[in-house]
Amino acid sequence: MRRVRPGTVSRGGTGGARGAGSAVSRAVGEERALTSVATGDRYEGPEDLPRLWHVTLSVSGEEAPLKEVRRGLEQLAHDHPFLLTSRYANDHAEIRYWEEARDLHDAAAVALRLWGEHRQTAKLPPWEIVGLEVIDRETYHLRVAEGFGPPPASPVGVHPF
Repeated sequence: MRRVRPGTVSRGGTGGARGAGSAVSRAVGEERALTSVATGDRYEGPEDLPRLWHVTLSVSGEEAPLKEVRRGLEQLAHDHPFLLTSRYANDHAEIRYWEEARDLHDAAAVALRLWGEHRQTAKLPPWEIVGLEVIDRETYHLRVAEGFGPPPASPVGVHPF
């Protein structure tokens, strides 16, 4: 697949992903701005730029002492200050944060590695991931405005359920 800039026509004249006959017309003599692109670089449209994703990661497992769970979540928050809020009980926890990623797949992949990769360093309980929600910023704010989503995390930090 050949990528073209939005609003331009591919050399085949089909209009690229826009389909036949959808070329953007310009008046005779009208020029469009040209952008330099180094050899080997590709054009990055708005869909390729990082976006903000709201992540809710739920973990659960065998009971663990509350003090150890809290200490582990606080250490995780210290190691990764992007964590917005964590709620916990002796057998489950929920971590909410914003992730900057190119797309949902990238944000979800990072979230799915978070608990396992930091289990040893933060001394987290050996729980498994039992839930993951990744939504874009607009959807998050729409849900909150309509009263269907979680309210913005406040106070920020680690708190019991």
